[in-house]
Amino acid sequence: MDNIIKGWFSEINEFWPGQALSIELDGPVLYHEKSDFQDILIFKSKAFGNVLVLDGAIQITEKDEIAYQEQIAHIPLFTHPNPKKVLVVGGGDGGVIREVAKHDCVEEIHLCEIDQKVIEASKKFLPKIAVGFNDPRVRVHIEDGAEFVKKYKNEFDVVITDSSDPSGPASQLFGEEYFKVVKEALTDNGVLITQAECIWLHVDLIVSMKKFISKIFPSVTYATSQIPTYPNGSLGFFLATKNGTVFPTEPVREVTAEFQAKLNYYTPKMHNAAFTLPAFAERILNF
Repeated sequence: MDNIIKGWFSEINEFWPGQALSIELDGPVLYHEKSDFQDILIFKSKAFGNVLVLDGAIQITEKDEIAYQEQIAHIPLFTHPNPKKVLVVGGGDGGVIREVAKHDCVEEIHLCEIDQKVIEASKKFLPKIAVGFNDPRVRVHIEDGAEFVKKYKNEFDVVITDSSDPSGPASQLFGEEYFKVVKEALTDNGVLITQAECIWLHVDLIVSMKKFISKIFPSVTYATSQIPTYPNGSLGFFLATKNGTVFPTEPVREVTAEFQAKLNYYTPKMHNAAFTLPAFAERILNF
């Protein structure tokens, strides 16, 4: 609440020093609570609809959440030839499972979220996003994702790590040990995608992650999506395949007209474009 001054929320955060996005509120704060894990804030904004903030950092807004949720879900799912069982680590707002549920071939969707309060608040104040929880294939686990994954071997076709920033409850999801257990949890043709911050702001973190992920997975690449309310308007993802197949920059399954009609951001062209990095990023990541 300290970040709200004269009707404006400013995203002041040590993880992106020297800059702050400010969003004007449209009325009083809708929800504010400190859970056992983090500070949760939801407010209605004049430009972006309802906004979810965790520990002072914007997680999603109703206006631009599609640029994140659709890309982090459909890129890996359309990379796998026949995904049946999917795990989402984090993602308590429900947006990623909403997108995963659009794939009829998927039989089980597991979501492991550490903070029950995020799920409850999202269902109440972000219902168009949290609608994913209504799908009968969804199984919710309220646990530490890094510990949850350790229970499974050769189990999931796709693992999607939809984490907040590498501080607080999400810090373990950016560590080497986590990626080791994720690899073991994936099936032989399994695919991983994980939230991997902003190439403009977090070069050291991203380079460090690439080094240890490349030691664990035989094929690793990096993609980006343009999201106005994320730092610098850009967010990246690391993607990896367990069997060493080079990550395809085109969908390996057909995106039918019927399926495309369900989407507002992802297209086969956007799938391809996600892997096009600026020259400095290619040099830094050695792609």
